[in-house]
Amino acid sequence: MAACSANAQSSNSSPIRIERGRFTAVAYPSDRHLVRSLLDHAVANDSFPGLARPTQRVLLAVAPDERRFREWVGPSAPEWGVAIAVPRERRIIMQGRSASSEAGNPVRVFRHELAHLALHEALEDLPPRWFDEGYASYAAGEWGREEILATSIALVVRRIPSLDSLDNEFHSGSSRASAAYALAYRAVSDIARLDSQRGLTLFFRYWAEERDIERAFRAAYGITLHDFERRWKERTIRRYGVIALVADFTLVIGLFMLLVLPLYVTRRKRDRRRLAGLIAADEASERAARESALEELLGSLPPASPNDTPPRTPPAAPSP
Repeated sequence: MAACSANAQSSNSSPIRIERGRFTAVAYPSDRHLVRSLLDHAVANDSFPGLARPTQRVLLAVAPDERRFREWVGPSAPEWGVAIAVPRERRIIMQGRSASSEAGNPVRVFRHELAHLALHEALEDLPPRWFDEGYASYAAGEWGREEILATSIALVVRRIPSLDSLDNEFHSGSSRASAAYALAYRAVSDIARLDSQRGLTLFFRYWAEERDIERAFRAAYGITLHDFERRWKERTIRRYGVIALVADFTLVIGLFMLLVLPLYVTRRKRDRRRLAGLIAADEASERAARESALEELLGSLPPASPNDTPPRTPPAAPSP
């Protein structure tokens, strides 16, 4: 019985292989249901904005815990990351059920990584990091990225970095990286809106032909990338700067009230006690003054004579 139990446990801990369409996943049994859900969704939604339908096969490796995720990814794994795409190997590595709640929706995370592979299948290594990350967020429908901009005081107190310098922000810690992802998402979604009918389709076609983002941008949208970047910065500041300022001002007011309100309440109680003491002292002083005046008045009267007798009470009238 013990041998059978050990064999069952060993079998249960062995990796499994699941295939759907052009996708192959390797995972542990505990993530079987998650993997099937990811692959089913990927097969049903296997197209990406502006790109031809991908054809390359994809390998998904789902790590059972954070330790093995970092072992499989290697030293390049960011401390806040839960998934990574390796375009040259057409591979995606992500955490499974053990990922924290902050990791987000695993279906959306997987589509984000698939978008990286689809973009590189079409354009190879042409896209800079800011466009690569912005497109993956745009294709995955990560609308929540913009919420970071709405609460970022950096939009008010310092200038928005250029698109090229955004590439460095992705390696500057979790908070600055989050802002970089949000700005990159905003930039790509704004580019797609330049052509209301074709979105990114024509731009990607020219980019693949010209092998140059500047020439492709002019050919597709009739403006330079530099002009777009200037307008993008202005719109972003105008749309989110005031919101961020108000949000941070509200936060400051909240912190101020949190710190000052207890002091204010304590002082009010102290003032009330002091006022009550002053009122009691005034009343005691007035009472003492009245008693002193009465004693002075009584002291000024002549002493009573022994012959003084109280007046008699008049006799009662006879009854009829």
